[in-house]
Amino acid sequence: MKAAVLRALNEPLEIRDDIKLVDLGDNEVHVKIVSSGVCHSDLSAQNGTIPTPFPSVLGHEGAGIILEVGDAVRGVKAGDKVIISFVPACNHCNPCLRGQSYLCDDAVPMMMTPHFLIDGTPVHGFTGCGTFSEELIVPASAVVKVDDDIPLEIVSLIGCGVTTGVGAAINSAKVTPGSSVVVFGCGGVGISAIQGARIAGAAEILAVDMVDSKLEMAKHFGATHVCTPDHLEDMKAQITGGEGFDFAIECIGNPVTIRATYDAARRGGTATIVGVGRMEQMVQFSAFELFFADKQLKGSMYGGSNVRVFMPQLLRLWKQDKLDLESMVSQRMEVDNVNEAFRAMEAGEVIRTVLDFK
Repeated sequence: MKAAVLRALNEPLEIRDDIKLVDLGDNEVHVKIVSSGVCHSDLSAQNGTIPTPFPSVLGHEGAGIILEVGDAVRGVKAGDKVIISFVPACNHCNPCLRGQSYLCDDAVPMMMTPHFLIDGTPVHGFTGCGTFSEELIVPASAVVKVDDDIPLEIVSLIGCGVTTGVGAAINSAKVTPGSSVVVFGCGGVGISAIQGARIAGAAEILAVDMVDSKLEMAKHFGATHVCTPDHLEDMKAQITGGEGFDFAIECIGNPVTIRATYDAARRGGTATIVGVGRMEQMVQFSAFELFFADKQLKGSMYGGSNVRVFMPQLLRLWKQDKLDLESMVSQRMEVDNVNEAFRAMEAGEVIRTVLDFK
């Protein structure tokens, strides 16, 4: 089958048509991919921000149809439509039992099993998935069944970006009705965070980005105000009287914007960091300001979402026209053009590319 393979750091993906799969395990499912989003995290694997073994089949935001299930699998069957979740839930570790399945202790071991074969050698999929491929194998706990009438060409985005962004606003930051929100970064995750803040009932939502076209798009998704970073202080004064925002959400993963996010939140407010930064990069705070500002500084892993509950909720919001997925798809491509999708993403030209598998 065809797949896009990352062979080395900062190298273009190699498009191959001779990829095979290992034998299906008892607790695994074999999925035909229908659609895959191209997420910035895939680009982060290519440039080394997110460590990943080489070679690796990239892609972690996808949806498809189950072809077969292992002997021990219950709850899903061949023919079911599913969204791929890059964080499966074992349902028996302490985080899962606490209702924090997005922190599942067994997620990494479960997803580190290589399921692809290149020239007979086992190869990993990125985050255990590898949705830049026509078919894949994942643990049964890494799929979420969806209704038969769901168009997988659209809902593949829920596999990462939408769940992460909307969840960051609703589950992690816990945006409240009538509040003020600022979102740094208007890519796929940032746009989703804006939608999450709108759904949660925020009164004012400021979108901050360096690309004018993304700021215009942010208005479509619910931003009441937009600006480039050099006008942030003026907009903070206009919206909050200079006090700062009730909620500040960072969707970039850069130390400068992380620090700016904390500074943008008011005293007693909440700063939530969603963007994935490099392991060696540091953010500095003074011991006094952490005490005096009384702000909450939070991380957000996978939008703080129990995906088996939250993904179906997102689909219900989409069905009621409260969550816009269609407008997030900037362009459609075949897997052969994934390197062009990466280039467009680096240039800030698109929010999301969707790869179609025929």
